[in-house]
Amino acid sequence: MDIYVGNLAYSMTDDELRELFSAHGAVSSARVCIDRMTSRSKGFGFVEMPNSEEAQAAIAALNGRTIGERALRVNESQPKPRSDAPRSGGFGGGGRREGGGDRRERGGGSSRW
Repeated sequence: MDIYVGNLAYSMTDDELRELFSAHGAVSSARVCIDRMTSRSKGFGFVEMPNSEEAQAAIAALNGRTIGERALRVNESQPKPRSDAPRSGGFGGGGRREGGGDRRERGGGSSRW
C-alpha cells in the first residue's frame, strides 16, 4: 500500500522516514520529495508498505503525531488526477497568428515589388 506523508520537517531524510514507519511493519520504500530547483525537501513524501494491515496500523498511529513541532498528515496515497486537456510545451506558440502574409496584400502605400 502506498502512503502519503505530509507536513514533514524539511530536514527529514528518506532513512528517517523509513525508520519512522518501520516501527509499524515492513517498509518496501520511503521517499521524501525534493524540489529540483532548490534541492530542498518539499515537506512531503511517500512510503510503500507491502502488508495493508501494517500500513493501516501505521496510518492510524502516525496521522496527527507531532514530529519536530509539526503534526504529520498520513493517509493512503491517492493517484494524481489526470487532466484531459493537452499540455503546452511551455514556450507559448500555437494559436492563430495575426498579420503576416504578402506585404502587397496588407496595403500601406507603394510597393517596390
